[in-house]
Amino acid sequence: MSAFDRLKKRFWWLPFGHVPEISANELHRLVNGGKPVQIVDVRSEAEWRRSHIPGAVSAPIGALKHSLTALQLDAHQPIIAICLSAHRSIPAVRLLRARGFENAVQLKGGMLAWWRQHYPTERVH
Repeated sequence: MSAFDRLKKRFWWLPFGHVPEISANELHRLVNGGKPVQIVDVRSEAEWRRSHIPGAVSAPIGALKHSLTALQLDAHQPIIAICLSAHRSIPAVRLLRARGFENAVQLKGGMLAWWRQHYPTERVH
């Protein structure tokens, strides 16, 4: 393992680098097309409660590493990590892929991109 790979592994949570992405339009088509998709919202619980994509689960980035088992994600289905602006979701995708979830991608532009398209959201009161 190279020194850079060791650094990436140790500092997985840093919001830098490139990870695979999906656009808001592509995600909306998947969700509306009835395709199985797992949406993991890594924003804070308060952010998630105010507005999230229907069907998303809340897993704040600070707790994601320890909550993966409880999320019961299917490694064979697409996993979309979401945050506000696609910064916290970078380390989320990096962590998910390191744990064997090869179908993990981030929502390009985060919730800001979703809201710009006026796609549906839910609130928790």
